[in-house]
Amino acid sequence: MQTAVTRPYWRVWTYETPAVVLGCSQRAYLDGARARLAPGMELLQRPSGGGAVLCGPWMVSCSVVLPPSHPWVQGRLPDSYQGLGQLHAQVLAPWGVAARALPPDQVAAANTLGGPVVPWACYGSLAPWEVVDAAGRKLVGLAQRRQRAGVLLVAGTLVTPPDWALLCQALDQQGDEAALRARTVSCAELSARAPDAQQMASALRVALTQTLGEEAGDGAGEAADDSAR
Repeated sequence: MQTAVTRPYWRVWTYETPAVVLGCSQRAYLDGARARLAPGMELLQRPSGGGAVLCGPWMVSCSVVLPPSHPWVQGRLPDSYQGLGQLHAQVLAPWGVAARALPPDQVAAANTLGGPVVPWACYGSLAPWEVVDAAGRKLVGLAQRRQRAGVLLVAGTLVTPPDWALLCQALDQQGDEAALRARTVSCAELSARAPDAQQMASALRVALTQTLGEEAGDGAGEAADDSAR
């Protein structure tokens, strides 16, 4: 974000093929992961923090860029996730996907309930206002990047079960595959009428338009796209 953000911008997208996206502090994994990637997979590193993410046809992502004065990003840093987390839970409810945004005071208990934490993976632990099911399994992961010009929020929703073996193989962490499966859940596992990726993306676009305004046009959304990749 080179210039000051004066109004919300956002984008929603899906994935045709799997990819591994590392956090900005995970440079040590880059060389090894390149050598171990499954054929056809891409490896990226994003400028925001957090753990590794396995993107693919099982995921719907969105990025939201907000002015520093926007109500969603006031207060403490974890509070910035509340608006986007609750919006995702509301979008999923009509499909019978029982999920909620996790309040900060319940994160520690939910992390304990989920079994061993996987610290190197975004979906291996919980953060405030991420979306979980009744058992505390993560359904929507959140991340952010804050600059003087504005705040970037990113979300990823698991619409079908990810192939966690691809991520664990790439980062040489095969022993954590079972823990990732235990700590996560997808929309398809929570409802017989859960949305597919395109349906979820369409519903999320409607909700974001109603809440934040029209989607970013060409050029205007470059900050959202470039920072999220």
